[in-house]
Amino acid sequence: MATPPPAHHPPHTTPVPRAPSSTPPLPAPPATPHRGTARVRRVLSLLAGVLLAVGLLGAAHHMRSVPYGDRFVPAVRGQRPPAAGAWTSRARGAEVVAYDTRSGAPRWRYARVGRRPLAVLTTGGQAVALWDDGLLTGTDGRSVRWHRALPDAAEWLPGQGGTGVLRPLGRGILAVVTPHRVSAYRLADGDLRWLLPARPGCAFRPEGAVRRGTALLLAQPCARGAWTGQLVALDDLGRITPDRTPLGNGPGRRGPNART
Repeated sequence: MATPPPAHHPPHTTPVPRAPSSTPPLPAPPATPHRGTARVRRVLSLLAGVLLAVGLLGAAHHMRSVPYGDRFVPAVRGQRPPAAGAWTSRARGAEVVAYDTRSGAPRWRYARVGRRPLAVLTTGGQAVALWDDGLLTGTDGRSVRWHRALPDAAEWLPGQGGTGVLRPLGRGILAVVTPHRVSAYRLADGDLRWLLPARPGCAFRPEGAVRRGTALLLAQPCARGAWTGQLVALDDLGRITPDRTPLGNGPGRRGPNART
């Protein structure tokens, strides 16, 4: 019987230690955030965006709320509230100031940034102011209710100023007299009721007006023409003429001659 060859055994080897590497080991990869943590981060980011948008909208709304530079300050604490008792107003420097008719104490102040009031009229519980940029404003003592821009103001306002421009016509109507036209506004809301342009070759004189009963007699000098055409009588319905039709301040008459 043949004897099997002896088994081959690898020679015994001793492991050789490796020399330390000069390259630092790579940092361990960051741990993957938990799914719940990532969701919280997304929600927080969304909330931050919503808050930023709300803040921007609020700032835009605040900017739109004062497009004319209005600065209205009611009565200070300890004084009578703006709605209590009668008051009158007048221009004082760059402000419109209202005073209590009994005590003389200031009731409220109204200013516009960078502007100056040229004329102030108190009538029917309203204060109407004409400003040096041709803007017309109305306030009831609680807030500024309306703004109206006068056309062509840059042509006449610097030389004319506010003398005679604001004329009350009664029944809650205000006449704004300029050389080119007379504009009638409703005091309560500034609604334009009617317009009366000057005749060709003529010009109204705001300072040349006289009150006679319920009528306002307004001078309208002309280069040519009879003197009778150089005087105009007005009231809250417009120009006073025989058998006139109202110019739209109230309900008009019905019929073929009624104006719309």
